[in-house]
Amino acid sequence: METLTIIIAAYNENSTFPQVMDSVLSLPLSGLNKEIIVVESNSSDGTRESVLGYGDNPQVKIILEDKPMGKGHAVRAGLAAATGDYILIQDADLEYDINDYPKLLAPLISGSADFVLGSRHSRERRSWKIRNFLNEKLLQHYCNLGHLFFLSLFNIFYGQSLKDPFTMYKVFRRECLKGLTFTANRFDFDWELAGKLCRNGYVPLEIPVNYMSRGFKEGKKIRLIYDPITWVIACIKYRFCPLRAGSENISGKASACADSEKFNRRR
Repeated sequence: METLTIIIAAYNENSTFPQVMDSVLSLPLSGLNKEIIVVESNSSDGTRESVLGYGDNPQVKIILEDKPMGKGHAVRAGLAAATGDYILIQDADLEYDINDYPKLLAPLISGSADFVLGSRHSRERRSWKIRNFLNEKLLQHYCNLGHLFFLSLFNIFYGQSLKDPFTMYKVFRRECLKGLTFTANRFDFDWELAGKLCRNGYVPLEIPVNYMSRGFKEGKKIRLIYDPITWVIACIKYRFCPLRAGSENISGKASACADSEKFNRRR
């Protein structure tokens, strides 16, 4: 029987993590075993204690980080420990619907796709699931306009026509990662993962998913100035840097990699 690895990065999400975890554990997935890897980053709100409460479950592997080093760092730790045939990335909040798993996995199981994105925005439904922050309308418009800008940037640089490459729901065959090297530590990991898989020849299949945004007062962790800067750097860096450690830089622009690493160290 094949196995699905579900990677959950958890940091200061004690109000939602148990519900997410219970939903993932109880969701029936016909024909698949579950390997749930929880990477906890030394939270200050009791999340670590909640995570440890699942330690006796044979489906669960727990990785404890000494300090928070970013979502990307946590997901990379989960990828390094993953043994499943398929990999799905899951946040520890409730913005996305876990009941969407079966339709995200179906193309991979059937062999019709290797890389699936759970899109919050759909051409077929002609829907645009904007972020709707309660009592934070200015931030809401800032984030939605930002999405359009960065979406255009990604599609231009990577030769795609995607609607939502930055979705949390990235689902793919583990073999897609073979030989690839990842370095991003924060939310720029979304750019690195999607960008490198696209450059490696995997065409993403976008499938509409349910989505209910949360605002900054509810725990959203994006830094409104710092993170967008890292995304611009990531767009350039992961377009031109080597896909694999030790490989030749296909653009001859190694300085972009070095400059971005210096920026990340200064944060």
